Amino acid sequence: MRKLISIITLSIITLVPLKADEGMWLIQNINSALEKKMQERGLALSAGEIYNADAPGSSVSDAIVSLGFYCTGSIISDNGLMITNHHCAYSDIYAMSTPEHNYLEEGYWAVTEDLEKPVPGKEAFFLKRVLDVTAEVERLRSEYEASGQVLGSRKMSYLMEKKYKADTGMEAFLSSMWAGEKYYMSLYEVYTDLRLVAAPPVSVAAFGGDVDNWEWPQQKCDFAMYRIYTAPDGSPADYSGDNVPFKPLRKLEISLEGYKPGDFTMVIGYPGRTDRYSSSMETDYEERVALPIANRLRIKQMAIMKKWMEADSGVWLKYSDTYFGLSNVGEMQEGEAACLKRFGSADAKRAEEAGLQAWIDSDPSRMAKWGSLLHDLDSCYSASEEVERNKTYYRETLVRGTIIVRTMMRMNAARGDYAKMRAALDRGMSETDPRVEKELLQYAVQQYFENVDSRFFGPFQKELLSRFGQDYGAMTDYVWEGTCVASAEAAAAFASPEQFASDRLRMLLLEVPITAFNNDSRNNEYRQAILNLQREYTRALYEKRLADGVEQYPDANSTMRISYGTVGPLSPRDGVQCHWQSFSSGIEQKYDPSQRDYRPSDRFMGMIRRGEWGRWSECGGQHKKGRAHRGNAGSHRGKMPVNFLTDNDITGGNSGSPVLDSRGRLIGLAFDGNKESLASDLSYTPGYNKCVCVDIRYVLWTLDHYAGMSRIIDELGL
Repeated sequence: MRKLISIITLSIITLVPLKADEGMWLIQNINSALEKKMQERGLALSAGEIYNADAPGSSVSDAIVSLGFYCTGSIISDNGLMITNHHCAYSDIYAMSTPEHNYLEEGYWAVTEDLEKPVPGKEAFFLKRVLDVTAEVERLRSEYEASGQVLGSRKMSYLMEKKYKADTGMEAFLSSMWAGEKYYMSLYEVYTDLRLVAAPPVSVAAFGGDVDNWEWPQQKCDFAMYRIYTAPDGSPADYSGDNVPFKPLRKLEISLEGYKPGDFTMVIGYPGRTDRYSSSMETDYEERVALPIANRLRIKQMAIMKKWMEADSGVWLKYSDTYFGLSNVGEMQEGEAACLKRFGSADAKRAEEAGLQAWIDSDPSRMAKWGSLLHDLDSCYSASEEVERNKTYYRETLVRGTIIVRTMMRMNAARGDYAKMRAALDRGMSETDPRVEKELLQYAVQQYFENVDSRFFGPFQKELLSRFGQDYGAMTDYVWEGTCVASAEAAAAFASPEQFASDRLRMLLLEVPITAFNNDSRNNEYRQAILNLQREYTRALYEKRLADGVEQYPDANSTMRISYGTVGPLSPRDGVQCHWQSFSSGIEQKYDPSQRDYRPSDRFMGMIRRGEWGRWSECGGQHKKGRAHRGNAGSHRGKMPVNFLTDNDITGGNSGSPVLDSRGRLIGLAFDGNKESLASDLSYTPGYNKCVCVDIRYVLWTLDHYAGMSRIIDELGL
């Protein structure tokens, strides 16, 4: 779960998709060819009904929000009710939970409006307009060059965003497409008073947990609901008791009609990052080096956490959010490495690069510009691999190998301010458990010293190695005895900034910065060269595809995108055909009280077994409004659809995105991909990439029958 063109003359280019239904298309550039293609697949809307900045409230995209550019949500009521994934709300629910009220385990249901809980720091971004500012960027760059100044990408973004924010009063974000072939300015209205309305227990929302993650079939009810509030005049405002529910320009209509194989679907959201314009050299390095190292280390780190979490409920509450994140990333990266190998992604890119080189060689001007591009890129990757391998081990051990390192960094950043250091220390002790951290540290220490070249070791690290050799247990004991995070008593005894200067854990973790690897004489020039060459590679590939008449979408970069596809089954490997839909019967079949991931409450399981679907089931009624259906919920044992598959192209950031039917009506939420799609951020594999969705009817059943949230059902007009 979990885990976004120079369109030069877009309107006249013949649509030739790179691969079937591949594409995270820019929402503002749905040209006539793409519109026609989607309509041929079943779309019943026009492009203007999907996005139209000139007629606010007229298009589906007006109801879609970005949640801090890590997840997507959508507005589903006239009173600012917003729906997204439960795993997008996980950190918020975790932060609200206490040992007395563990909302992760119990769920949270605001049965009255006054119980809707404020969520500090939560922001909803509504896209208002996207402007092509390529010409303006080029003019600005030329002005700087003429005056002898260098305009870097960060400064350019700062200047442009500052200007547009001042001119429009909206948040402005500049995005580069295809390594600077095009630039777009996205303008947003931002709302900061968001309150949690509904969240099922994690045992229901994430049924199957890590075991089922990226798998099919799944049976998750992965949703949560927030409400956006505004000042009484409707303007964005920080939390206040005087604020009122948001009145949106547009909401999504909910469909209870269901779907069938071949039905058109579209997903609108904010996919985070893809790297499909990556070279074969980058793909090969990720497959052989970076991913295997990170995956091996993370598996052990998670095993350490899980051991303590299962033994102590207090540890579980402290570490569940961290473990959840590690698990998600870990499974994704393990699958990515496997898929890169299985589908021969690097070889496929090499084949395309052979064509690219031939195209370059066929024209003198291209030869002058890019003749040695591929050779130079390959040489730089080969030359930098040894240092990059060392850096990966360093990053995955001393930087990411413990959770308490965050505390060390916060205290170090306080620059001797005791009050700030004290606050950082207290926060860190409340978020972690010394027993867990010490065991994580010992593993990190061992992996660091065994795999990183000694030329990168700092003085204190060399001292430890000289004193303890390979006795990493004794080495860890020594470090732990001399740190303020070793225990509550040690933290209480922390009395001055000077004391932190001699903290042994600080010296171990922080005396070697990442810059030691980045600036290594053997690597620095190659790193910069790779960045420059990769930009030229992207531009060359873009120009080659443009010349071939291929309409292109840029790599995802957290801008609003649309992907289209259809409902359909999955054939993950030879002789295996998976159904396109899962049902509540799968929950019964998987239920196992001995496993945390498969043990929803007795009450929930009782309702599942009795088939209390009411009007929400696939054949449980006519989907009519009114309470009559609720009264005889147990009288009909129709099917309850739970999750379903489409072939929409998605990635991280799409979590919570609405899955819409041909008329733009909400039929589900995207929450996961399948394990066969895990290399898609680097290389899309047609026929294997699937989007795993929760059926909106299962969501509504959970709200209505399980949670008793009839006020929300009424608000939705259902």
